[in-house]
Amino acid sequence: MAVQPEQVLEDNLVTQLVTLGYQVAQITDEKSLLANLKQQLEKLNSLNSLSANEFKQILNALSKGSVFEKAKTLRDRLQINKDDGTALYIQFLADDWHKNQFQVTQQVTVEGRYQNRYDVTILVNGLPLVQIELKRRGLELKEAFNL
Repeated sequence: MAVQPEQVLEDNLVTQLVTLGYQVAQITDEKSLLANLKQQLEKLNSLNSLSANEFKQILNALSKGSVFEKAKTLRDRLQINKDDGTALYIQFLADDWHKNQFQVTQQVTVEGRYQNRYDVTILVNGLPLVQIELKRRGLELKEAFNL
């Protein structure tokens, strides 16, 4: 089996996703990831703009609970308090799948306990829901884990 550089594999995957209707998002770090999330949620929920306080409520809700509770949060509508005191309901995923915005990006670096860099990330309405780690062809699977 011929060896294929990882970057070629990445680029081919992104090209394939673009032909399926995904939009390429220029996201390199957590700051640009959050800015994109805010923009996509505003678009999905037909909002002019979320204030910093309103967006903070959304991020707090997304960071709470178990995996199952987080999945429920994504399926339901989240109630937050607007700056004027009224209730606002935020939808994360559209009821009709084709109303969702699908994006793809490459090489997102996120700082946490460790620095993680993801080869390809698939976003739905700005939410990074799928992270793909690619390894070049010709590499034994066991070797890929040891790199």
